[in-house]
Amino acid sequence: MRKGLPFKPSSKLVITSVAFQDHITRTLLHPDSLLSDPLLKCKKQAPRNPQARRKGGAMGQQRQDGKEEREYVLDPAPPPLTLAQKLGLVPSPAERLTEEEWSRVKARSVQQGESAQPCAICREEFHMQHQVLLSCSHVFHKACLQAFERFSGRKCCPICRREQYETRVIHDAARLFRHKCATRIQACWRGYVARKWYSHVKKTICPKDRQLRRKFFVAKLQELNDSFVRYCHTDMEAFLSDIDRSLSSSRQVFQQLERKSISEPQENDWDQIQSQVIQRGVHECPICLTALCSQNLPAIAGRSNHQQHRHTVLLSCSHLFHQHCLEAFEAFTADSRPLCPLCRSVYYKKLI
Repeated sequence: MRKGLPFKPSSKLVITSVAFQDHITRTLLHPDSLLSDPLLKCKKQAPRNPQARRKGGAMGQQRQDGKEEREYVLDPAPPPLTLAQKLGLVPSPAERLTEEEWSRVKARSVQQGESAQPCAICREEFHMQHQVLLSCSHVFHKACLQAFERFSGRKCCPICRREQYETRVIHDAARLFRHKCATRIQACWRGYVARKWYSHVKKTICPKDRQLRRKFFVAKLQELNDSFVRYCHTDMEAFLSDIDRSLSSSRQVFQQLERKSISEPQENDWDQIQSQVIQRGVHECPICLTALCSQNLPAIAGRSNHQQHRHTVLLSCSHLFHQHCLEAFEAFTADSRPLCPLCRSVYYKKLI
C-alpha cells in the first residue's frame, strides 16, 4: 500500500482481522498488554494525570499555606486508540469532559445540595474526608465509591446507574464543614459574651419587678453577710466582746447627750404632768406595789395610817413613786444620775 501497489480484498480482510485481534487483546483479554507499542507499558507505570502526580506535594502545601484546595480529575488519561477504533470498526470511547462541562456539572450538584447531604453509600456526613463528584452530578466518599466499584465489578453510579462516568475530586463538603464549625464557634462565643454581660447586669442593676427586686436585695444582703463573716476574726468571743464594749460606749454617749438636752420642768409643766397622772388613775407605787398617798391625789378608801404618812414623788416622765422607794432605788444603782425604773429616761423629781 505504501509503494503504490494495488489494494486487494484479501489484504483488507487481513488488516481487519489484525485490528480486531489487537482490540480484543488490549481491551478484553489482556488490557495491560500493548501489542502496538510495547514502550507504553513503561509509560503506564507513571501516573498519566500530572495533577494526580502532584497531589501529594502540591495539595499538602496548599493546605499548610491556607489556600483553597484545587480540584482535579481522578480518572487516568484514556489509553490510545486501537487500530480497530482508528479504522472505525469499533466505536471510540467518549471524549473527556472539559472544564466548562465540569463547571456545569458542579453547578447542578450544588443546586441539588449533594455536598450538604450524607453520602448515599455509607449514609454518613462528609466532614473533612475526601469526596468525588461524578459526571452525573452525584457526590460520594472517595473510599466508598472505590469499595462499591470493587464490589460491583464495574463502573456504575450507585444512584442513577450511569456507566462509564468520570470522577473529579472536590472539596465542597470540607468548605461547608469548616464554615459550619466557624459559625458554631462564633455562636458559642457570642452566647458566652451575652451570658457574661447578663450576669454582670443582673448583679449590678436592680430589676423593676417587685419579686425580682426582693430577691436582688436578699442576694446582696447575703453577699455582704458572707463577706463580713469571711473577713472577721476567727476568735468569736473576742469579736462579740468588742461589739459589747462598743455598744456600751455608744449607749453612754447617747445617755449623756440625752441628759444634756433635757431641761428642768417649770411650775406649769409640773401641773400638766400631775394632771396626766390623775387622768391615768395611778394609785400604786411600781417599786413596792403599795398604795400611794398625797394631798394632791384623790384619796383611796381602805388605806392605813402608815401608808398615808408616806410621801410621794412625781417624776418629770409622769411616773409616781414613794419617796423612800425611789431613794432606795437610786442608792442601789451605780450610775451618777439614775434612770426612771419604768421608762428608763432621765428625770427630774418633785415631792407632792
